[in-house]
Amino acid sequence: MNRQNYLTARETEVLQMMASGRRDKEIATELGISHRTVSNRVSVILLKLDARSRTEAVALGIRSGILDTEVPKAG
Repeated sequence: MNRQNYLTARETEVLQMMASGRRDKEIATELGISHRTVSNRVSVILLKLDARSRTEAVALGIRSGILDTEVPKAG
């Protein structure tokens, strides 16, 4: 089954930011949402992708085509 269908647009955006090395606090500031909301979204992303870590989620995102293979750097 296509994992991309499981992630919302916002979850995909958070995953993309995770891939670029941003921390939850940075993601929260950039998206104008609370740190807790980011933490919750990260937890949902891990659950939906069946990933045990942020790194594994990013790798799965790249392999499944959810993320671009060229991820922009943070900062």
